[in-house]
Amino acid sequence: MTVKFSPNIPSFIPRWASLPKNIRALVTCRGEDGPGFTGFNLAHHVGDDPYRVARHRDELLAALPGAKRIAWLDQIHGVDVLDIDSFDWQSTPSCDASYASISGDVCAVMTADCLPVLFASRDGQKVAAAHAGWRGLQAGVLETTVLAMQQEPSAITAFLGPAISQMSFEVGGEVRQAFLDVANPSDQSAIAAAFAPSPHEKDKFLANLYALARQRLTRLGLTDISGGGFCTYLDQKRFYSFRREATCGRMVSLIYITE
Repeated sequence: MTVKFSPNIPSFIPRWASLPKNIRALVTCRGEDGPGFTGFNLAHHVGDDPYRVARHRDELLAALPGAKRIAWLDQIHGVDVLDIDSFDWQSTPSCDASYASISGDVCAVMTADCLPVLFASRDGQKVAAAHAGWRGLQAGVLETTVLAMQQEPSAITAFLGPAISQMSFEVGGEVRQAFLDVANPSDQSAIAAAFAPSPHEKDKFLANLYALARQRLTRLGLTDISGGGFCTYLDQKRFYSFRREATCGRMVSLIYITE
C-alpha cells in the first residue's frame, strides 16, 4: 500500500528503522495506472511533455519538508559521484550518484527497473543516493558512492529501493561473466548464486540485483542494509518499468538532511 508524503505525491516512505531522525527519505510511485507517461513521471529525457515534468518536479520539491533544492542528474550508467553541496545548480551533471552534508540539499536518482540505493551516515551528517543498473553495479558505483561519503562503512546504513526482481530480469551469460570477472575469489560462489539459469532460454540467466548489491555492500563493510523485495516489472500499479514498456516515465528515490 502506498504511503503518501503529500496528498498530491504518489509515494512511500522507506521502511528503514535505522534511518537517523534528522534525515528524510522518499520513493515516488507512478500514481495513475496506464501506459506511457500516465502518472507522476519525473524524467525529462523520456519524451514526456517538458512542462508537465517541470510541474511534477516543482510539486515534489514543495512536498518535502525542509528541502531547498533537488540535484537532478543525467544518469549514464557510470560510477561518478557528485558532491551536490558545491556544484553549479544550473547544470545537470552526467553522473549516477550524489552525496550531501548540507541540510536541504536533496540527493535523488531516477529509475524504472534499475536499482536505487539510498545511504545515510549513522550520525545523521551525510547522505547519498546511487543509481545502480547492472552496468553501474558491476563497474562499482556503490563502492565509489560509499568512498565519497568519507565515513567508515560500518557507520553507514543503506536502503535498496524498488527495482526489477530476479524472476523478471533475464540477462545474457555475458552479464553474469562480467560480475564474475571482477569478483574476489572468495566471492565467486555468492556472485554465481545471484544468477539462476533461465527456464525460458538456454544460456540466459535470471539476475538478482538485490543480492548483487547486498554482496557488494557487505564486502565494503556495511552491516545495516534495508529494503529489497520490490519488483518494478510485476507491480504495474505502483511502478514504471522500462522492460515492461519501453516508453514510460521514471520514479525518484531521494534522501536529504533536515535541520
